[in-house]
Amino acid sequence: MPFTSTNKSIQCKLSVNRHGLTVLELLVTLSMIGVLLALLLPAMGAARESARRVQCVEHLREVGLALQNHDIALNHLPIGWKFDPSNRTAFGWAVRLLPYLEQPALAEQIKLDKAVDDPVHALARRTSLEVMLCPSDITDPTFILFKEVEVGDEVETTATVSNTTATPLIPLTELPTANYVGVFGTIEPDDHVPAPIGDGAFLENRVTRFRDFQRGLSQTFVVGERTMAQVPSTWLGVDIHGEDAAARIVGATLEGINNPLADECDFSSRHPGGASFLWGDGHVSFVSQQIDLIEYRRSSQLRVH
Repeated sequence: MPFTSTNKSIQCKLSVNRHGLTVLELLVTLSMIGVLLALLLPAMGAARESARRVQCVEHLREVGLALQNHDIALNHLPIGWKFDPSNRTAFGWAVRLLPYLEQPALAEQIKLDKAVDDPVHALARRTSLEVMLCPSDITDPTFILFKEVEVGDEVETTATVSNTTATPLIPLTELPTANYVGVFGTIEPDDHVPAPIGDGAFLENRVTRFRDFQRGLSQTFVVGERTMAQVPSTWLGVDIHGEDAAARIVGATLEGINNPLADECDFSSRHPGGASFLWGDGHVSFVSQQIDLIEYRRSSQLRVH
C-alpha cells in the first residue's frame, strides 16, 4: 500500500497521543500528589515528634539515674545552686552530676572555688550537653546572660524595640543552654536576693535528701522541661546579678504547663499537650497541661501541707 499524506497524519497523531498528557490529566495528577502529601506530611511530622519525645524521656532518665547515684555516694541530692567564695556567681545542681553523667573530664575542668565567668571556665561555658537538651526544642548552644536592669545602670549595649523604645542590655557572661531545670517548688525563686526558701527538691545553698520526700518519691517532681523561648536556662551556673538568674537553673509550678500567661520560672515544652517530668524514684512521665493546678503544685512539694 502506498504511503499517503493521510497515513502520515494518522501516524503523527498517534505519536503525539503516546508521548503527552492533557491539561486535565496533569491537573488530576497534581491534585492526587497534593492529597497524598497532605496525608503523609502530618503523619511524618507526628512520627518525628514521637521519636523526639522518646529521646527526651531517655535524657531525663539518665539525669534521674545520675541523681540516684549521687544520693548513694553522698547521701543527698545536689544543691540547687551554690555560690562560689565571692558570693557573686553560683554553680547549678547539674554541675555536681557531671561525674555521674559520663562527663568526668568536664567535671575536672570546673573549679568550684572560682567564679562561673572565670577564664578557667571558658570551655565549660561553651559546652552544650546533649543529655540536658530536649530534641523537640529549638535551642542555641549558648546564650548571653544580661544584667538585671536597674535605675542608674550604665548602658553598654542598647537594643531598640519598634525603633522607639531603647532597652539597656548589659552582658554579663555566655552560658551553655539546657532544657531541664530542677524543681524549686511552688514559690518563684528569683523574687529577690537571696532567694526565698523553696518547698521543692533544689534550693539555694541548701541540701535535700530523698528521705525528705514526705509525699513519696514516686509522687514528687524533681526535674522538668522548659523551652528556650520562655527563658534560656543552663546547666552550669549564673551571675546572681543576671536577669532572672535563679530561673535559669530551677523552675516552679506557678501557672501551669505551657500556660501563655506563665512566669518565666514555669515549666513548658514543645511537645503537644504537656511536658515530661522526672520524679523522685527515677521514672519519667508526660504530664498533661490540663492537670489540676492544685495537684500539679502538690507534686512539686517535698512536704505534705
